[in-house]
Amino acid sequence: METRTRRLRSKPLLRSLVRQTRLSPDALVYPLFVREGPGIIEPLPAMPGQTRYSPDTVATGVEAALESGVRSFLLFGLPENKDESGSGAWAADGVVQAALRELRQAFGDDICLITDLCLCEYTSHGHCGLVVDGKIDNDKTLPLLAVTALSQVEAGADIVAPSGMMDGTVAALRTTLDSQGLIDTPIMSYAAKYASAFYGPFREAAGSAPQFGDRKSYQMDYHNADEALRRIAGDVAEGADIIIVKPALSYLDIVAKAAAEFWQPIAAYSVSGEYAMIKSAAAAGLIDGQAVMGEAAVAVFRAGADILISYFACELATAIQRGEI
Repeated sequence: METRTRRLRSKPLLRSLVRQTRLSPDALVYPLFVREGPGIIEPLPAMPGQTRYSPDTVATGVEAALESGVRSFLLFGLPENKDESGSGAWAADGVVQAALRELRQAFGDDICLITDLCLCEYTSHGHCGLVVDGKIDNDKTLPLLAVTALSQVEAGADIVAPSGMMDGTVAALRTTLDSQGLIDTPIMSYAAKYASAFYGPFREAAGSAPQFGDRKSYQMDYHNADEALRRIAGDVAEGADIIIVKPALSYLDIVAKAAAEFWQPIAAYSVSGEYAMIKSAAAAGLIDGQAVMGEAAVAVFRAGADILISYFACELATAIQRGEI
């Protein structure tokens, strides 16, 4: 058996022919940050190689990604003004809504637009739900998330991705969307989102760090695996079409368990901290950045993910097209 294995690895083309895990640009989703205002194209120091755009310039980022082969995008909004309820999230002229209209007009149905659906970037306190008497009020948050989803879909979103980890979110979104005839709009749920230290660079980029406390009361404890499966099962029962596990590399066991138990597509989100670590180590000459990037991505798909959300999406797609991964 070992001799046969060696023979199948004797030439690069043979190795490629018999690979069990194969990567495709079509399985990649590229996150984009959109900031309210005109003419913005600004680099993100905490995430080298990443950029913040405004609604009128975000097409530039999409065009560059399309050249690499990436066609799916996850939009995060950075409003100019925030309030206690996060009302900018569902405003008809909100930053994400404006970006969606610009991109839909520019690219039509040639791209897939996914919207992160949460209040944390829009609330003055930085939490993912309404705060009442110093605590997150789960049930009062749900109608706001539902109206936000409707606003985003009406502006051009193909998929909504609730990330706030409020109980009952998927059911609230499904009921609202279906009542408006939007029964074919998929929900990509952050069903297994852990309270992780890997989110630091993102929170700087999105301006969404909590102003008090933390998010451990509604995001998951990283000691727990069975809880993730229960949360996924709950969201699936409520109508989730795609499941997200976040972060990716430190939670490959969760990706594998979810892929084995559920038929819904599994998306792994390789988060900002994972990206920043590889970029920083590569810049310091400690690792081969592209090789580590590729190895990490293959690990995610080998664990059972169908989709990878990654800030490396464009670089990965280019390497895949060149046959380097």
